[in-house]
Amino acid sequence: MTEFDLLTAKISHGFDHLDVDGDGLLTEHDHVLCGQRVAASLGHARGSQAEQKIIDAYLAIWRDLHLPHIPDGGTAISKEQFVTSTRGLAEDPAAASATVGALAEAFLAIADTDADGGVGPAEFVAFQRGHFPGLTDAEADEAFAHLDTDDDGHLSADEFVRAIIEYWSSTDPDAPGNWWTGRPPFTTGG
Repeated sequence: MTEFDLLTAKISHGFDHLDVDGDGLLTEHDHVLCGQRVAASLGHARGSQAEQKIIDAYLAIWRDLHLPHIPDGGTAISKEQFVTSTRGLAEDPAAASATVGALAEAFLAIADTDADGGVGPAEFVAFQRGHFPGLTDAEADEAFAHLDTDDDGHLSADEFVRAIIEYWSSTDPDAPGNWWTGRPPFTTGG
């Protein structure tokens, strides 16, 4: 698989899960649904303040990260547009670090439920299941092991953020961040 195909496969796979309602478009509504799904996965009751806080974080991601890049004042991003624009981050590491880094920091604030500055295995599984509902415990454990680059049993803020940036922008087939969503969609090995 070429580097171009590798990155496209990751981005396409990620988009398919972000498009929660499955209509082929990334919208504000998908962000609300994803926020609800993540909140439920983290154990927050429907309609609770904790759920609303997470939904608000996803709406901020929509407003600050996605909406400004939709051409002609549109309200949705097609998969093709998303793949093309996100793939461009591989050519601009500074933009990838800034743009995806902001997303990663927002995700870290949600996933770090015990507020210790990082993400443990249980927090990782709960957070990721909100994004990738079919993720099994075994798949999450395998992914976590690849992302925990210092093998301390905990994803530091740096490891967590780096994993997300690598997932969305790295063309390196050996980047640990390729495991962000579980087993990479382009490999069968471990």
